[in-house]
Amino acid sequence: MRSPPASHIAQRLNLLSATSLIGLIFLCLIWELWLAPLRPGGSWLVLKTIPLLVPLFGIIRGRRYSHQWAALLILLYLAEGLVRATTDTGPSATLAAVEVAMAFVFFAATVAYARVTRPKPVA
Repeated sequence: MRSPPASHIAQRLNLLSATSLIGLIFLCLIWELWLAPLRPGGSWLVLKTIPLLVPLFGIIRGRRYSHQWAALLILLYLAEGLVRATTDTGPSATLAAVEVAMAFVFFAATVAYARVTRPKPVA
């Protein structure tokens, strides 16, 4: 059985990265505004979504450099989700676990995308 071409794999990884990033943006927004904000009516913690918007268009366009540095950025969200999943209670802990899952999927997909699209060494 032949493996799919690298460009097809790169397209799938880019789609997975973009989907998980957009999902994480929406999760952070609805979490901090409506579902389980720190204070009733929403909290300033909703501003944590702003850094996620910076690499969005580069990820959607499949820019390798955006994938590389966004993989480092997402580790902050992974850490925040792990801390809140273990310390918060109720729906906030569940939302934090979802954040961890989405951040992990994004991290794995972006690292794999950067690896698949790396330039070939000149021999």
